[in-house]
Amino acid sequence: MRMLKKIVVLAAALLLTASSYAWAAGLNALRTSSGADHDRLVFDFTEMPIYHVSLSEDGRELTFDFTDTDAAAFKRIPVRTKRIDSVSYAARRGHFYVTITMAKGMAYNLGNLMNPARVFLDVAPVGTNPSEPTPVPTPVKPTTPATPTQGMGGDAAAKEPKKPALPILKEETIAPGLMQRTYIYADEDGQVTSYFVEADPAKYSVRPALARGIIPGRQTVTGIARDTNALAAINASYFASNGEILGVTKIDGTIVGTTYYDRSAFGVMPDGSFVFGTVSYNGTVKIDQITLPVSGVNAERGENGLIIYNRAYGRTTGTNPYGLEYVIREGRVAEINTNDSAIPSDGYVVSVHGSSMDAFAAAGTRVGDPTVLREETGAMWDRAVQIVGAGPRLVENGRVHVTAGEEEFPGDIRYGRAPRSAVGVTAGGKIVFAVVDGRQEHSHGLTLTEFAELLVKFGVQNAINLDGGGSSALYVKNEVVNAPSDGTERAVGSALILQKR
Repeated sequence: MRMLKKIVVLAAALLLTASSYAWAAGLNALRTSSGADHDRLVFDFTEMPIYHVSLSEDGRELTFDFTDTDAAAFKRIPVRTKRIDSVSYAARRGHFYVTITMAKGMAYNLGNLMNPARVFLDVAPVGTNPSEPTPVPTPVKPTTPATPTQGMGGDAAAKEPKKPALPILKEETIAPGLMQRTYIYADEDGQVTSYFVEADPAKYSVRPALARGIIPGRQTVTGIARDTNALAAINASYFASNGEILGVTKIDGTIVGTTYYDRSAFGVMPDGSFVFGTVSYNGTVKIDQITLPVSGVNAERGENGLIIYNRAYGRTTGTNPYGLEYVIREGRVAEINTNDSAIPSDGYVVSVHGSSMDAFAAAGTRVGDPTVLREETGAMWDRAVQIVGAGPRLVENGRVHVTAGEEEFPGDIRYGRAPRSAVGVTAGGKIVFAVVDGRQEHSHGLTLTEFAELLVKFGVQNAINLDGGGSSALYVKNEVVNAPSDGTERAVGSALILQKR
C-alpha cells in the first residue's frame, strides 16, 4: 500500500445553535462529466461535510476522508475515464473514504459549491491553463519553506523573494506584564499560524463581558473590548443565532447564562486564582410553599418552563402573553404580570408557562409572598465570581486531556481542523488567550488534540476550548491580530476581557 501524505485539509463548520448538535452530512451521489480539457467528479451532500484529502507519494492517488458522513444512501459507482483510471470506496469507524486513481501526467483542482452542498474534483493534464486544474504539488517535509511558483522562467524565479524559514516565533511586550506572541510553523499539511496573549494576573483582571452588555446580543470582539476599555479580549462562550449564551456564565457574582449540558468551564475565584473543571447549573424557585426547578437564566421561555430574568437580559423580559410573571424585589413578590415585565435593577423576574404557571396559580400565589431563588453550580463554582462555560477541556495539569467525547460535543466541533480559541493558565499562574487561524492559505487550522499539544508546548498547565471557527478572534491593544476565517470579525455573544487593575 502506498504511503500517503496529506496535502490539504478542508472543513465546513456549522454555526452552533441552541440545538447544540449537528447531524452528519449525508452523501447522496457521485456524478461525473468529461470535457475537452478536464474530467470532473462531483459529490452531492445534504450539507457541507468535514473532510481531509491525502495524496500518494507518486502523485496519482487522491483519497477523500469524509468524517462523520452518512453514506447509507450512496451508490458506489465504478468510474473510468481517459484521465481517471479508477475510483474505490471504503467505510471504517464513522469515516467514508473515496480514492481516485488518476492517469499518469495528470493534475487536479479541488473545490466546494454551496446551495446545494457539493465537493468537486477536476482532473486535467499537467500544463493545463492555470484557471483550470493546477499541477499536483510535490509533498514537502515539515518546516521546509515554500518553493517559488512552478512554471516561471529562470530570471523570474531568481527574483522571487524567498519566504522566511519556519518556524517563526515573534514576541512583543504590549505593556508591563502583557506579552503577545505569534508562532508560525509548518507540518506535513502546510502552514499553521497561531497567536498568544500572556498576562500577569497581578497587573490584569480577567472577566467575561456580554455583547452590548446584554443577553441576547451580538457584537464583534473588537466592539466588546472597546466598550469595556479592555487591553486584550478573546471570543468566549458558544451562542445561539440571536446571541443567547449557551454555557454557564457568571459575571461579578451573578449568573447570567446557563446550559442544559455539563461542560468545561474557566473560573476566577474571590482571591484572584483560576480554576478549571466541569460546571452544571441547578436552580429552584420557592414562592411561599411551592418550589419549582429553574429551566434557564436569561433564555427564551419554552413550553412549561420557568425562566429567571435579571438585568443582564436588558430592561424587559420581552415575553409573549401566554404565561405569567412574578417580579421579585427584596425577597418577595412585588408584582404579578402577564408578560413583558420590567426587570428590576434590585431583583429579578420569575417567568412561567404551562405546568409551571399552573402550579403557582393553584397555590394562590399573590403579591407579598416570600420568594427564595437557589442557584447551584457545584461547591467550587458557587464560590467563583467569574465563570465562562464552553469546552471541551484541552489541557489538565500540563498534559493533553481532550474531553470532547465525554462532554458530548457535536461533530462540527470535535472533528477536523478548524480555527480555534482557548483560555489557559501557565504553571506560573499567568493567564493565556490563544487563537489559531484556520481554513486559509496561511493557516489550515488544528484539531482539538493538536491545539492542546500547541498549548502545552507554550507552557500552559490548564486550558479549555472556547467557541471557534469563524468566531475565533484575538484583540490586542486596539486591533484584532489574527485573521478570522469569515474574512471579517463575526459578531459573537460574549468575550473574555483583560483589564488593567
